[in-house]
This record gives sequence, structure tokens and C-alpha cells, in this order.
Amino acid sequence: MQKPDVKAFFDPDTFTVSYVVSDPATKQCAIVDSVLDYNANAGTTDSGSADRIIDYVREQGLTVQWLLETHVHADHLSAAPYLQEKVGGRLAIGSHIRTVQETFGKVFNAGSEFQRDGSQFNQLFADGDTFRVGDIEARAMHTPGHTPACMTYVIGDAAFVGDTLFMPDYGTARCDFPGGDARVLYQSVQKIFALADNTRMFLCHDYLPASRHDYVWETTVGAQKRDNIHIHAGVSEDAFVTMRTKRDAELDMPRLILPSVQVNMRAGHMPPAEDNGIQYLKIPVNVLGRR
Repeated sequence: MQKPDVKAFFDPDTFTVSYVVSDPATKQCAIVDSVLDYNANAGTTDSGSADRIIDYVREQGLTVQWLLETHVHADHLSAAPYLQEKVGGRLAIGSHIRTVQETFGKVFNAGSEFQRDGSQFNQLFADGDTFRVGDIEARAMHTPGHTPACMTYVIGDAAFVGDTLFMPDYGTARCDFPGGDARVLYQSVQKIFALADNTRMFLCHDYLPASRHDYVWETTVGAQKRDNIHIHAGVSEDAFVTMRTKRDAELDMPRLILPSVQVNMRAGHMPPAEDNGIQYLKIPVNVLGRR
């Protein structure tokens, strides 16, 4: 199995991990799940997290082929447009982004200017589509449940699963966002568990459970099957759905869900400026938090 180099970049403000995945032979790379820093109190953005990735790419002499999004994130803004401007690459996401755009286009009353066909992205991957990072073979797997458009990218011996799974001691993604489904998530995880046990698994977040002192974001398929507290081998679909539904009912919405979704559904672009030249993010009231 081909083995890419993987460099992780952890953002402690959103507990997000971004990755540069590169072919050591050709120096071609993909950037996975980038972060644009956002100060919600001031309504300002900053490129510090993305600049660290750019510095690494340039220091290593890498060429960016892909900017991969595992899904429309609800906890951070994507820096993909900024990275694309600075270092290039084709911006890609799963083809079910159209479903997410249709759902949240209505929530944010985005209007006819907002295209709901995924055209903001350069590439829409369907389940099973193949691509390459340099000479390393890669495959896109549709793994919905957390959101309808979630993708796992298998690049050589490494799988980038987004929010679908966390470290074994933390469990699995929530399924209560619009379009989420605990039963579908269970089935998606089984697809991931069908990968070789020694497949390296890289996660989009770590929230540091009380039992652990250090942030960790790499595990293996075998470790997840054996030890994941929510969905290890032997947990039935019905038992998982019952657990996940009860747990989700107790969770608050992510701190940055409202700015994140309306930016990320636009492939990381802000909404267009209004007639005074200022761009605005909307705050819908009593919509996402309703039970």
C-alpha cells in the first residue's frame, strides 16, 4: 500500500485538524479541511492558520493539486478560497453538497444569487470516484450520517474521515443537523471498517475527553473497530441509533454553526456584498436550535 506523508495542523480555537497529504516521490499534495480564523465578537477573519499551511507547502517544495473538504463544516470557516489564490489546487467536495445547499439556502434565505448546484467547487466526487495525489492512488467514499454530503478520502494507506469518527475514546459524530441520520451514520462507519485494519485514520477534530491529557487525531481502522466507545465491533445498529439519538438530544449547537454553514456552503466564500459594499452573515432566530 502506498504511504503518503501526512502533516497535521491543529487549531485549538475550533479543535479542528487540517492536513497536508503529499506524495514524497512527486512532491504533489492535497490540503484537507483547512481553517479560516474567525473572531465572532468582532466579525473579522484572519489567515493565520492557513498561512501556516502555506509556509509548510512552500518550505517542502510541494505543489498543491487538491483542496479537499470532507463536508460542509459547522464549527469552522473554510480557508479554501484563500489557499487556492495563494497556492492553487482544485477545490473538491462530495456531490451531495447540492442537498446541503438546498437545505441551508432556505434556512439563510440566500436568494437566487446562490447557486444550489455545487458549481462553487471545481470537483464534485461521487461515491467510489478515484483520483491521484501525485502517483498515490486515492478514492472518495460517500459516508453520510453526520451530514448528507460527508466524504471519506482514502489516499494510499491513509483515510481522512472528517467528523464521522473521533478518537476511540470519544466516539462518533452527532447526527441531529438537518439531513443527519444516525442509522445512516452507522452504515457509513461499516464502510470505513471494511478498510484494512492497518489503514491510518486521520480525524477532523479532537475534543480531549477527561481521561486524556493530550490532543490526538491519528488512529487506525483496527483500533476503532476494537475500541470506539460508541460503535466498536459487536454494537448493533439499533443500539447505536438509540445511544446516538439520546446523546444528540442533550447537545447544544456548535458555537460557530451559523457563520460556518453559510460560508462553507459557498465553498468558503462570504455572501456577496450588499448595496453599501459590506458583506453580512445572517443569524436566523429559533431555527437550528429547535427541538
